[in-house]
Amino acid sequence: MSTITIVGLGPGDPSQLTRAAWEILAGAEEVWLRTARHPTVAGFPQALQVHSFDALYETLERPEQVYQAIAEQVLSLGARPQGVIYAVPGHPHVAEAAVQLIRQQAPARGLTVRLVAGLSFVEPALEALGVDALPQLQLADALELAGRHHPPFHPDAPALVAQLYSAGLASDVKLTLMNQYPDEHHVWLVHAAGTADARLEELPLYAIDRSPQIAHLTALYVPPLPRPSALETFQETIAHLRAPEGCPWDREQTHQTLRRNLLEETYEVLHALDADDPEAMREEFGDLLLQIVLHAQIATEAGEYSLADVIADIQAKIIRRHPHVFGEVKVAGAADVVKNWELLKAEERKHKPQPAAGGLGEVPRGLPALAQAETYQKRAARVGFDWPEVAGVRAKVDEELAEVAEADTPETRHQEVGDLLFAVVNWARWLEVEPESALREANARFAARFTHMATAAQAQGRPLSALSLEELDGLWEQAKRALAGDAD
Repeated sequence: MSTITIVGLGPGDPSQLTRAAWEILAGAEEVWLRTARHPTVAGFPQALQVHSFDALYETLERPEQVYQAIAEQVLSLGARPQGVIYAVPGHPHVAEAAVQLIRQQAPARGLTVRLVAGLSFVEPALEALGVDALPQLQLADALELAGRHHPPFHPDAPALVAQLYSAGLASDVKLTLMNQYPDEHHVWLVHAAGTADARLEELPLYAIDRSPQIAHLTALYVPPLPRPSALETFQETIAHLRAPEGCPWDREQTHQTLRRNLLEETYEVLHALDADDPEAMREEFGDLLLQIVLHAQIATEAGEYSLADVIADIQAKIIRRHPHVFGEVKVAGAADVVKNWELLKAEERKHKPQPAAGGLGEVPRGLPALAQAETYQKRAARVGFDWPEVAGVRAKVDEELAEVAEADTPETRHQEVGDLLFAVVNWARWLEVEPESALREANARFAARFTHMATAAQAQGRPLSALSLEELDGLWEQAKRALAGDAD
């Protein structure tokens, strides 16, 4: 059976080759390298024929393509009677994705794999930095990181990023990291760790791609954020609150007792959004997140589900419902996205039991009435039950207004006012106005104007209740002029 021998070359100094690695190289005729840009290559036996896969990094766009291409070629070379020796920087099991692919696929091809360990880049990098790997050092590959939009590690533990070999790659990496870390977050570039030229360079995250020292032996060390910020850390806090030694109030809560809290926090978020206040949004989204994590912890303790289950479910759903992003589906615009979304939701419903909800589907009962009406109308419109033009909608509003005026009993007035509101919501939908938000904003304008009226009346030494209707109207118009940014 042919053998693929994978050799770790260590961090860079030829003297750090293991004895086993040296013996293999000394007895070989040829070796294939993931990259020839490694100082250890200069110390190879002179008669050794050296080949590398460096050209693949120039011809293939994505890192996974490079790793797959290397793995395929190594597997093909390994099928020869003499097998193949494949050598990688550092340790074969540290930041070597192609090695994992080779090991996974070799048995199916009747090939054996032998690994020869090497000193990884991690140990000399930590030595240069003067830090310990424990308890939570996180490792990442620069190429993989550059292809992401958010880091795959959390910000409450340090991260060491391997193979930051060019300024262009550093630019892509910093953009990914800046989705989680502040631009000014101080980091360290670790150059040539494990060699006589090892050196550190401290600089803010935004400047890492400006370093003239970046080369093929550069790594990046990202310290944790100064304040605990990871979701995992927050989960630990909430689990602690629910633990026997935690908070008596938190331990007593159930899904049902927290319903009111969840609703109140949701409305606080909406208020912050209506005010377009980023600071308030930041605080209120935190309060809402608290409710979600607390519910997940209660469910975890009951053996119902965990926060990981919640995230895994929504992650799978979002990817499944965005085949135009994560698959091969082509869309012409947002309208196609909405259409596909509904088709995918309908397909999903076929595979799980559904409550008897009629043709409108399941609409949350807890939605505010305006939002609920809008949802019903949108769903009806998607199957063609809608006015052909907005004039019919406007006429329906006039009709319902007349029926309110004609209603002569409390019961009919109650019903007709409801029908009028429903018709107005439909008109708002046609005008592309969100009725819930529009009414909330109108409420806020009224409150601001009325407060202005009360202040003006107080300045006159009179309560509002002492003013005539004409005087109140005058103060109202005065308030509208003073708050000129408001709509009438």
